[in-house]
Amino acid sequence: MDDFTEYVAARWQVLVRSAVLLGCAHAEAEDLVQTVLERCLLKWKRVSAVDDRDAYVHRMLVNSFISSRRRRWHGEKPSAVLPEHPDDDQTAGVDDTDLMTRALNRLPTDQRTAVVLRYYAHLTEQQMASVLGVAAGTVKSRVSRGMKALAQDPHLAELREIK
Repeated sequence: MDDFTEYVAARWQVLVRSAVLLGCAHAEAEDLVQTVLERCLLKWKRVSAVDDRDAYVHRMLVNSFISSRRRRWHGEKPSAVLPEHPDDDQTAGVDDTDLMTRALNRLPTDQRTAVVLRYYAHLTEQQMASVLGVAAGTVKSRVSRGMKALAQDPHLAELREIK
């Protein structure tokens, strides 16, 4: 159990951010990661025995995300801030984050997933191939096409000019 606790403490932020970059709102991402980690806890002996635990958990995360999007009814959308009690103005960096999030959302799901797993979760091509259930060459082409689309996205021109 201590091994699981250490794993969660070390990987929580990366998993939540990966879920956000896949297309979840922050509160929804936390719920998704919590659900995935609950499943991991129930099967911890199996999860801890795999060769690449991070790839295995990211695969669970991606599969859970895709499954959550298949549902017709979305019901309540979790929110970290209630409208009646807005946080202090924390707009620094919001525009850049919004531009990048919108650009990622314009990518096809397979390319967005590949870019997020490669450049945010820092998975290797082999790990990504395992997570996505495709060949390493397919991973390379998805990442390449996704990065090319981001590089050509006219909405990201402002970010390319900043250095």
